[in-house]
Amino acid sequence: MSGRLILAIVSTLLEEAALAVIVLVGLPELGVNIPLPVLIALMVVWTAVSVVTYLAGSRALKRKPATGMEAMVGSQGKTVSPLDPEGLVKIGGELWQAKSAGNKIGAGEEVTVVAREGKKLIVTQQQR
Repeated sequence: MSGRLILAIVSTLLEEAALAVIVLVGLPELGVNIPLPVLIALMVVWTAVSVVTYLAGSRALKRKPATGMEAMVGSQGKTVSPLDPEGLVKIGGELWQAKSAGNKIGAGEEVTVVAREGKKLIVTQQQR
């Protein structure tokens, strides 16, 4: 088990214990009585929220960074101007300077980023 998973389990158990103490001890002191089935339902919902949050956080931490030119390799987009051999491509709503890795690529063609050269993206035309 990873340290993050152990920490998540321990913190969830502590949160559940705090919830039980509040419902079983704190609220009756104020004259509020919550039935045991409602407490159990609250604890089940709290556990489900904790599991979903843990899974979403784990997925986000494992994801490859989506910024910078290095992250552009493998991205797909469209040419805005002909690449003969250089021009503009639109990827993810942004314009980038690009260079064709091979033959001339016309405007409006689908391309894939294969590398970068300085501040230019190197692209190839997608096969149809």
